[in-house]
Amino acid sequence: MRAEHEQAFTEYAQGRALELRRTAYRLCGSWDEAHDLLQTALVRLYRHWERVSAADSPDAYVRRMLVNVYLEQRRSWWSRVVRAYAEPPEQPAPPDGIDGRLDLMAALARLAPGQRAVLVLRYWEGLDVAETANALGCSTGTVKSQSAYAIAALRRLMPDYVGGGK
Repeated sequence: MRAEHEQAFTEYAQGRALELRRTAYRLCGSWDEAHDLLQTALVRLYRHWERVSAADSPDAYVRRMLVNVYLEQRRSWWSRVVRAYAEPPEQPAPPDGIDGRLDLMAALARLAPGQRAVLVLRYWEGLDVAETANALGCSTGTVKSQSAYAIAALRRLMPDYVGGGK
């Protein structure tokens, strides 16, 4: 890679790392896994930086890379077999107002990886249906149906929060 491309990559990666790591966390639910996802995506980005930097929206391209890495890791046997612990370790009680968020994160962890990715991109990242479909490499109809299935699953898992009492 030429020096000017390497400099541009470094500036992009440093400027977007925190936001991309947050997206990775929302996808996988673990800061350690999010760090690994981001590192893998950045390595791939580095290899293809000249093409990515010339794209209309490098952010969309990188987001797609991040989602692809997440979904690939979820499909691997290692992801299904190896877990450091079955449940999160005991933590001190969170401040008030955090309980709903913790319940949501636990419910998201129980969704299929594709459904979780759709919800994260649509509702946390604020992408529209077409942008989400582009990031996931699927049709807009798939995004809509996966969103509906995922929301229905959240309603079953969290009846007091999603479309319910609280």
